[in-house]
Amino acid sequence: MDEIEKYVIRAIQKRNHSPVDDFEGYSPDEMQVILYNFFDSKCVVQFKKANDKIYDSIPILNQIKFLCDIILENGELNLTKTGRLPIKTVAQIYNEGYLKDEGIEQGISKLYKEEGIQTMELTRILLELSQIVKKRNNKLSITAKGKKLIANNHSLFIHIFEIFSTKFNWSYFDGYDNEEVGQIGIGFSLILLDKYGSDFKSTNFYANKYLKAFSFEANNEDIVTDNQKAYSLRTFDRFLEYFGLVKLTNKRFGETSKVKTTSLFKKLIKVRPHNNV
Repeated sequence: MDEIEKYVIRAIQKRNHSPVDDFEGYSPDEMQVILYNFFDSKCVVQFKKANDKIYDSIPILNQIKFLCDIILENGELNLTKTGRLPIKTVAQIYNEGYLKDEGIEQGISKLYKEEGIQTMELTRILLELSQIVKKRNNKLSITAKGKKLIANNHSLFIHIFEIFSTKFNWSYFDGYDNEEVGQIGIGFSLILLDKYGSDFKSTNFYANKYLKAFSFEANNEDIVTDNQKAYSLRTFDRFLEYFGLVKLTNKRFGETSKVKTTSLFKKLIKVRPHNNV
């Protein structure tokens, strides 16, 4: 290898290790890990192990655990002909109050089938994707893996977070064209919230930083607006709020919400600075 080749290699390595403003001071190498190996120990975003009672504040986690308790109590759970949760079970879970449905709470829709409640359908899907349950003859039962996870809140939290992040398609419940917005690079959203989330800020503040970092910017104003809305809805309303990590205000249809982190965020999420292993 001649000196020119060595110089080029050193220059590339230096660039890949250098902080980038659009990445909030993290390097391309660090962002590469965030994108493709988010749950690796080398990632700048890590999950803290908290006091066991802390996990009782995570809505989606406890809704999942409650459904698991129903299945364990009965040995198995018969699904409807279309593979959905039975109406009685839907009512049991919803009345525990873990995740509320705006339409039901406002009297616009009725508490009835799983299909009418997104968070209920999501709960069943996550259980199946996580292999906590197995489905056989249209019945759900808890797997051996599932029993171990249910007994360990920290492991269950990380597992559900990972399945939700990587296996479930975030665009499933909305009609936005770009399916990747929000879900790709979720670690960067956590970095932004760790840095700016102590006070309420517009969700567009985070959306614009995210879209710029991952080159989702567009010249068409309608596309930009749709990407902002898709990012905010998927990241905050239908992901991080379900985990109790953020609080949202002004959630009226068609209006921009404001968001901040909850006390749970710092108890469960740790963000290392650039070049700090």
